[in-house]
Amino acid sequence: MSKAKKIGIIICDRYRTCAGGKCLRSLHNREGAFSRYKGMEIELVGFATCNGCPGGNIEYAPAEMKKNGAEIIHLATGMIIGYPPCPRIKYFSSFITEKYGIEVVIGTHPIPTSYYETHTNLGTWDSESWKDMLAPTLGDEKTRADYN
Repeated sequence: MSKAKKIGIIICDRYRTCAGGKCLRSLHNREGAFSRYKGMEIELVGFATCNGCPGGNIEYAPAEMKKNGAEIIHLATGMIIGYPPCPRIKYFSSFITEKYGIEVVIGTHPIPTSYYETHTNLGTWDSESWKDMLAPTLGDEKTRADYN
């Protein structure tokens, strides 16, 4: 058997009381941004919040995750679907990669229908820069409904 891919997840602090159900379900089912691990063993080695704006924990949580073997850190889907989406998500991604040498993936679970419809109606994700960020979690209509 191949070595497990070790990952960490950082969520938006406004969801600090989240039990992680959608992230963990999509991790188990290899859906959303976790579809990249189909057929692979995964070990979750860290789960933390950003510690609220401006994201003070982004400086420290990845270090702990790296000590636990994290090879990839996922910035949770909540950071792109919240109202408003995290304005620092691109910076967080660049910072973690630069400071810790860890790959960063934006997203965890598929985007639920309610968030998809609201942000579509608001035009939140109309710019080209959002297309790449949303791709791993956009899913199809059925998958979005399953995560609603």
